[in-house]
Amino acid sequence: MQIKWVKYIIFLLIMLSVNQINATDTTIITQLLHRVRELQPKSDGVFPKGIFPSYRTYALNKERQKADINIFFTGLIVFTLNNIHADLTASQQRIADSIIDEASPVALKFKNQKGRDTYNFWSTDTPQIFPNAGWMNWFNKSQALPDDLDDTVIMLLALKSTKTTAASIHQLMQQFTNNPKKQVNNTFKKFRNIPAYSTWFGKKMPVDFDVAVLSNVLYFVQYYKLGFTAADTASLQLIEQVIKEKQYLTAANYISPHYSSPIIILYHLSRLMQHNSLPSLEKYKPELIEAAIKLLAQSNNFMETILLHTSLMRWGSNNTTLKSFQAASIKELVEADDFSFFIANMASILPNKLKKVAAKMGVGKFYYHCSAYNNILLLENLVLQNRKQGSVSLQ
Repeated sequence: MQIKWVKYIIFLLIMLSVNQINATDTTIITQLLHRVRELQPKSDGVFPKGIFPSYRTYALNKERQKADINIFFTGLIVFTLNNIHADLTASQQRIADSIIDEASPVALKFKNQKGRDTYNFWSTDTPQIFPNAGWMNWFNKSQALPDDLDDTVIMLLALKSTKTTAASIHQLMQQFTNNPKKQVNNTFKKFRNIPAYSTWFGKKMPVDFDVAVLSNVLYFVQYYKLGFTAADTASLQLIEQVIKEKQYLTAANYISPHYSSPIIILYHLSRLMQHNSLPSLEKYKPELIEAAIKLLAQSNNFMETILLHTSLMRWGSNNTTLKSFQAASIKELVEADDFSFFIANMASILPNKLKKVAAKMGVGKFYYHCSAYNNILLLENLVLQNRKQGSVSLQ
């Protein structure tokens, strides 16, 4: 097994560029699934059984990592495995199912403790902020963050919640929008009257816009075929404005404070648009493809190229010219901690001027890394290549 693993790592990551990978070789996909399963804790320890380890690094102290117990990456892993499940072989599906079965029970630790079907980034059975943060944990209960729309829709999708549950939470979301009584004050002036969703369910939290979060919410609405509300239409309007004015390139940190990267915003937009069900966004597809191709030529980070390649495939682009990457092992590329998919940005809720200053300085900004999710992002990419190429049946 070890010899085979080394053989495929060399084939996958050292000798060839990503666009030369033979995606129809399902052994590579199997190896990635095994690696994800290996990274999933089998018993309680620093991380609860079933939850995937992730680590945060403070922007002002990048030399020190802290274990962060959150449901975000576990939810994304299960959600992605569900999405590609039908494209896997029977044996690969069994591995994926074992991952999902181990992960699903831990969701209860992050569910709203009053019985509502909303979810928190951190545990709710024992409220926490920044787990393993030392003196900051004295304020776990008093400063605990409210549930948020992003984790909630990710978890509802991951757990395959019923349409009835989805519709109920969608109705609840209508109470947490930008409105005259509680108006957003930390975004561009032209967006301040758009009644789009806030990131947070908490009534005491300031309204906070994040275009990637809004993309996930609208994906959720589309997936469950829920009727569009005024807030959905407004959120789509805000996304369209961001694309039209190319602010996903020029102001990524400002319009998406919790993801903060043009590449990751494009990944979210491509997922939202992949079924061509939002006509108002379709006219922007050529320029989004062009932006992704330009970023692809500029990036020297392996995981960034994977996200851009996946986005281009979702948009139907055939441009897959990627750079070659050399490394001694899979960990150097797929699991390198120089890639952060998510950012905890505590300054995002500050008023406009303070938000800009804090963002520039890196105050309150934490970068998150999850090796298992990086493997899943590569796995998703290979499965999409198989799907696009119409390879022979994998069953």
